[in-house]
Amino acid sequence: MSSMPSQDHVETYDTTLRDGSQQVGLQFTVADKLRVTRLLDDLGVDVIEGGWPGSNPKDAEYFARAAELPWRHATLAAFGATRRPGRGVDDDPNLNALLDSKAPIVTLVGKSWDLHVHEALRTTLDENLAMVGESIAHLVAAGRRATFDAEHFFDGYAADPAYALAVVQAAAAAGADTVVLCDTNGGSLPTTVARVVREVGAALPPGIRVGVHFHDDSACAVANSLVAVEAGARHVQGAANGYGERCGNADLFAIVAGLELKQGLRLLPQDRLAALTTTAHAIAELANLPPDHRQPYVGAAAFATKAGLHASAIARRADAYSHVDPGRVGNKARVLVSELAGRSNVLAKAGELGLDLDADPALGTRVLDRVKELEHRGYAFEVADASFELLVRRERGTFDPPFTLEGYRVMVERKEDGSDVSEATVRLVVDGERVLAVGEGVGPVHALDQALRRALAPRHPELKDVSLVDFKVRILDGRAGTRAVTRVLVTSADPDAEWTTVGVSDDIVTASWEALADGIAYGLLRAQAPVGR
Repeated sequence: MSSMPSQDHVETYDTTLRDGSQQVGLQFTVADKLRVTRLLDDLGVDVIEGGWPGSNPKDAEYFARAAELPWRHATLAAFGATRRPGRGVDDDPNLNALLDSKAPIVTLVGKSWDLHVHEALRTTLDENLAMVGESIAHLVAAGRRATFDAEHFFDGYAADPAYALAVVQAAAAAGADTVVLCDTNGGSLPTTVARVVREVGAALPPGIRVGVHFHDDSACAVANSLVAVEAGARHVQGAANGYGERCGNADLFAIVAGLELKQGLRLLPQDRLAALTTTAHAIAELANLPPDHRQPYVGAAAFATKAGLHASAIARRADAYSHVDPGRVGNKARVLVSELAGRSNVLAKAGELGLDLDADPALGTRVLDRVKELEHRGYAFEVADASFELLVRRERGTFDPPFTLEGYRVMVERKEDGSDVSEATVRLVVDGERVLAVGEGVGPVHALDQALRRALAPRHPELKDVSLVDFKVRILDGRAGTRAVTRVLVTSADPDAEWTTVGVSDDIVTASWEALADGIAYGLLRAQAPVGR
């Protein structure tokens, strides 16, 4: 994990797994949260806020499992509230849960708007100050780094600046090294933000880091974050792709790109800015939400131009029509009627998996052409590393499939009592022999999985160690109704690793079979020898 950053460094703090997950329609499983954590850690953000361990069993499980991850750069933070009014810190269940989470950083939220102290907490202004100071001191005494989120700070500062300042000063005096000014209602504008950040920074003791946390209700969250850093903030919070309740949080990816490319600051480790686009898309897949094509920096249309007037000019000087080089953030320029080549992205992806396509230019070209063809049909390889590796093996002729499909049939029966049962029959060729197997399940995909396993188990007992851990379905174009193209992501696992495969079809069962079969094939290949080497 990273050490505490210097005062000159702008600390990046991701809140996707807590504040971002409050977005309507976004539901992360514990496995999803762990995979998002790995992606953000690999990207190089400084702090990852994992959730509120005292609020639900899912977050408690996440923190227990997150402690076992091989952290490379980021530090884990747990989020919670100050002690309750009239209660001591030693017997506060929320504070106890935060300490039990073992997270090195604890972020406490407290009230900084006198209106909320009176109306929400129903306590006195002095008691609220005591709640903040005593809670922070309790965490610091337990050896945790404490960050204080001043909720509704900009509204509170407008109503009573002296009291809002007193709240963050109480947190700093108690040992918080960072006080975060939160625009919880999302209504602040950049001119106000710049002024307030400067005034707060001047009123705090030396060495206390000022942070900011903005919501996008006035469409200014990213702009507010940028001007806050210019005004002296050295800690900036946001969520991947701007996820969050109402209009969302500040898009952390746009903030990072803006500060690095426009203001010359270094927020991510060397060369990691180029991973921004793939990280954004991978998290969107895990969130089961369509990526925003118009999202700044990382969207598919962020550097797209229609052919015609600009086409020949772009060919001569692409930088004349882009505000930054799209390759700096891992994106690429596109002419909508003819995509520009994405060879470097494919080569980089292969390199991450230990596959050297540079050594065989013809193979690299075939893989690139195949990837472009499949992505045009709806495939997405950002989180389907196993499918991509199988694609490379097939193109270079080293893929020896453990089974070949002859066909399958699936029947779903609705019984008189209202219950359903699915039955699947698969016909495979395994080691040169034709195998037929039948499986039953709670749905067609489960039935296919059972049938496939029964067909393979006599010759591949190692299959018992391969399990399906996640299954996601995305309709790619809802305008086609029930005939829409469907993308299915299947995540499988053995005792040592997880991998994801993708299938696409206008038939959901066909897409599911493709992802399922590739996941099983990849698992068997892993059991036989290191895949892709």
